[in-house]
Amino acid sequence: MKHAFLDLIQERRTRYDLTNKSTLSKEGLMELVQTAVKHTPSAFNSQSARALVLCGDKHRQFWQIARHELAQIVPADKFGPTEEKLAAFSAAYGTILFFEDWSIIEGLQHQFPTYKDHFPFWAYQGNAMAEFAVWSALAENGMGASLQHYNPLVDLEVHQQFHVPLNWKLIAQMPFGVPLHKEAPDKTFVPIEERVKMACH
Repeated sequence: MKHAFLDLIQERRTRYDLTNKSTLSKEGLMELVQTAVKHTPSAFNSQSARALVLCGDKHRQFWQIARHELAQIVPADKFGPTEEKLAAFSAAYGTILFFEDWSIIEGLQHQFPTYKDHFPFWAYQGNAMAEFAVWSALAENGMGASLQHYNPLVDLEVHQQFHVPLNWKLIAQMPFGVPLHKEAPDKTFVPIEERVKMACH
């Protein structure tokens, strides 16, 4: 059994200790995200996943949007930890915003009414695979990332500030960069035997 891919997915970990550094050029990053999203499977080959790569000022602008929106709902005397977390995300090299083109989902619902209720779930599954593919590719290139979900709080400003089509529904946000520390923190696992079973008789 070949282990290269299995080794890679073990390297992919949630990293918060991100620096404003990248091992790839902006062109290299774009190619990485494009390739990962292009080859991620999707229900009915819908190819509905979308991504927006933010770097530099645009990346920091996104986290400023998140800070502004959260400041409206988090009490001032409790905002410190939230602000610290957002500052850490902003200190990374960039952020990838993941979306679903909801016009495609609605088109499939109309075309295949029998599966109407399932298409949103399948879309989320496909988007998660795209996120995982990008995340693993970043890890392969020496970068760390985490997956965040500040939607729908930031959605309106994202559409307005970054000129995102209204039919793109924001799903997740992935700050990324070269980790400050080489080794990832230890991760605990529940017994895999409790999670994976086999019935091949």
